[in-house]
Amino acid sequence: MNEIRISIYRTEDTTLLEHGYIQIYTGDGKGKTTASLGLALRALGHGWKVLVIQFTKGDSGTTYGEIASAGKFLKNLEVHQFGMDRVVYKHNVCMEDYKEAKKGWELAKQAIQSGEYQLVILDELNICVAMNMIKVSEVKDVLLNKPESLEIVLTGRYAHPELVALAHLVTEMKPIKHYFDMGVMARQGIEY
Repeated sequence: MNEIRISIYRTEDTTLLEHGYIQIYTGDGKGKTTASLGLALRALGHGWKVLVIQFTKGDSGTTYGEIASAGKFLKNLEVHQFGMDRVVYKHNVCMEDYKEAKKGWELAKQAIQSGEYQLVILDELNICVAMNMIKVSEVKDVLLNKPESLEIVLTGRYAHPELVALAHLVTEMKPIKHYFDMGVMARQGIEY
């Protein structure tokens, strides 16, 4: 049996991208947030400073594994949540959801223009736009005026066609088969 050894090192190479792009991960399939966090991990490995703003997600900081690990292991990763401690659907949106989305969006706008980050992930922003919590025109304006070297990722179902047209990379997650259909609920460490 062969032994595999992995050496983990942290590089201090924080070279700015010549050109940062806009990416969208959307669709009904699993993996949108997961893919964006994988990209964050890769960027962190190159010494980048990464900001993740999670819309429509909120808890005490113990439910989501990415929140728990950010503070423990990842020095250059900031994660902020703006939402209630529940899943948001079109039928259960309340005024507090709108308030939380607006707070998250204000932080996102400031962070994008700050020049402090090389990667900003706006997790579930597509949902906020689809539910009219944040205006698509505001998002377009911010994306069109982002710093040249900043990479931005938007995740969530229902990506707005105007944002899709603006993005440089769009990936649609499509479910082929999912254990949820067999009654398996979201599992800690896998889905959150």
